[in-house]
Amino acid sequence: MKIFIQGVVQGVGFRPTVYRIAKRMGLKGYVRNNGSNVEICLDKEHKKFLTVLKNELPVNARIDDIKTEESNDRYDGFTILESSNGFRYSTIPPDTGICDDCLSELFDKKNRRYLYPFTNCTNCGARFSLIKDVPYDRKNTSMADFVLCESCRKEYVSPDNRRFHAQTISCPEHGPEYVLYDKNKKIVDGNIKRFAELLDKGIIGVLKGWGGMHICCGLNDIKKMRKWYKREYKPFAVMLKDMDTVRKYVEITDDEKKILTSVQKPVVLLKKKDDKKINQILEDISPGLPNIGVMLPYSGIHHILFHYMKNDGVVLTSANIHDEPMIINHDVFNLGADYYLLHNRKIVNRCDDSVIRTYKNRKFFIRKSRGWIPMKIDVDYDNNVVSAGAEQNISSSVSKNSAVYSSQYIGNVRYYPTFLFLEESTFYLMHLLGVKSVDGVGIDLHPRYVTRKFGEKISEKHDAELFEIQHHWAHAVSLMVDNKINESIVALTLDGTGYGNDNKIWGGEVLLSNYNSFERVGSLEEIPLIGGDASVKDPRRVVFAIFEKIGIDADINDYFDEKESDIFRKSMKNAPLTTSFGRILDALSCYLNICQRQTYDGEPAMKLEKYLEDGRLKYGFDVDIVNRERKIVGTIDMFRQLVDYTKNKSISKQKKSDLSYSFVYHLLKELIRIAVEKADEKGIKYIGITGGVSYNTTITKIVESFIKKSNKKFLTHDNIPNGDEGISVGQNAIVGHKLK
Repeated sequence: MKIFIQGVVQGVGFRPTVYRIAKRMGLKGYVRNNGSNVEICLDKEHKKFLTVLKNELPVNARIDDIKTEESNDRYDGFTILESSNGFRYSTIPPDTGICDDCLSELFDKKNRRYLYPFTNCTNCGARFSLIKDVPYDRKNTSMADFVLCESCRKEYVSPDNRRFHAQTISCPEHGPEYVLYDKNKKIVDGNIKRFAELLDKGIIGVLKGWGGMHICCGLNDIKKMRKWYKREYKPFAVMLKDMDTVRKYVEITDDEKKILTSVQKPVVLLKKKDDKKINQILEDISPGLPNIGVMLPYSGIHHILFHYMKNDGVVLTSANIHDEPMIINHDVFNLGADYYLLHNRKIVNRCDDSVIRTYKNRKFFIRKSRGWIPMKIDVDYDNNVVSAGAEQNISSSVSKNSAVYSSQYIGNVRYYPTFLFLEESTFYLMHLLGVKSVDGVGIDLHPRYVTRKFGEKISEKHDAELFEIQHHWAHAVSLMVDNKINESIVALTLDGTGYGNDNKIWGGEVLLSNYNSFERVGSLEEIPLIGGDASVKDPRRVVFAIFEKIGIDADINDYFDEKESDIFRKSMKNAPLTTSFGRILDALSCYLNICQRQTYDGEPAMKLEKYLEDGRLKYGFDVDIVNRERKIVGTIDMFRQLVDYTKNKSISKQKKSDLSYSFVYHLLKELIRIAVEKADEKGIKYIGITGGVSYNTTITKIVESFIKKSNKKFLTHDNIPNGDEGISVGQNAIVGHKLK
């Protein structure tokens, strides 16, 4: 009997497990990698074998599908055959953190891998970041540059060893190594230990990891790093030594701990601890925010650094020029850091750290990359579809054989190097999946998004139909795919910017959505964006426009002088209009003097978060429906009411919190009322929230509470990013169903 198994079955110790079970059961035959699945041939008892195999799967393996066919082949024993280049379907496994067995070896002075940073086995280590092609064999990885010593070879061929057929096996004798350089590219003595000591002394360094490079510094040197890196307020991710250290700096729930300590070891957003001894460090990490992004050591090099360091933790932020991809080669010396700890193993695939915020037992992916990419998502269409995403913070997606796969996090493709990264990552994914022809291509409706050029290029090359997909519809469908919903839903699609069917900027929408069409049931009131994108970076302009609409002159001169005000009044007539919920949050943050300028994406709304968290429902707001045909929720008059509540300019932090919470609560209440009415009218049982605003857990909690009172089923995200990185999945599913 021949058995063909698809899933995460390469690079995870699957063949060695099959071998050991077959030998133990006295079976004859073989196992081999066959393209990107695994082929097993057995002389008997295949059903019993499969039962045992499912019970003894390697920790990172996953079986998605099993097919069998009769075979009369006969073998003397059981063996692992050389891989073939057969059927391509499932992809390679993601990178996972060092396992406990390897970690134990790392600090065992008697072990030949003592303090060797590339220690790994079949259960752990770099995978996606170093694999060039399938089948998963050493020759198809960047480990092909390093020969096996005799000791490693013995482990590799020993069925009882956990490194049996471990393709990335290495040791200090012939394996990759780290070298320390100064800013002049000169080699410095001392290697890893010296780098750790220098970090303790206050240097700014660059560390090459698995899927890219990080800029790093000690926790006491963040102000210095901000000045050097010209990153005044944007939060940094930090790596803390261990769980005891994590508890010293943040509050952590059981759900958050589960994600933080998982094999993927992502960055998790955790609430800052209120402790005067560390408040300044926490504020330095993420100025004005209620949380910090924390990760634990996930590779050997991290554990070794902490072995030598006195610091509780280090800042680890992607080493890149503004909005360009993470650097993976010696261009990194152009950054001008003090020291560079670099290794000589090539990075095949860039892969940023994944960033997650938990919501109850669900994951809100702010950035989905290392540890989760590539990931298979089941869909109910079998066309080959490529979708290009939106423009900022994006991924692309490729579907084949009733499954869709997303690329790693790409970033902002307005910048040409990032656009090239989008091309490179998408073509690599197509190659891994064996996608040689494309049936359809999905792109965003926005006429000036550069991802359109990429989609058009693929469409032309493959003579594939090109589909323009409205941004918020793609958000809604990504929510459907994430929750495996095959019927219509009503979705609150709340974000900053998305091009609408009416050539205006949407972002505060109630959509009735399915895979084939959508209806814009309701939205927020349109407000002018003075200067277009300039209003995003300068939310004072949004407040100015709202005040002009209200007809209130009070407070205007606090923002602009008379000459500027006259210019803005005139430009309002031709300013683009938006229904964006994100801009409303920006305006609220700006008016309450929480954040009046944006230095990084989403800053005003993000700094409003802690006020929403601390707020109480203390103030009433009358919310009007200003259009009855398509329900339009009036936001401008809500700001008039806000002005009435704040006539005394000196208001306390708690009053700001209560006003913020009350404002948002009443606005959401009206949007949900519209959603529930439409759901009742159409007999729909699901209402959900998606888009970048849904990362705000206070907002999501308010939405969930209202939906549960309506006896509808609440939908939110878990495996597909809430924000624009999830757009490509929604695009892909819409195109797939249109072709279907």
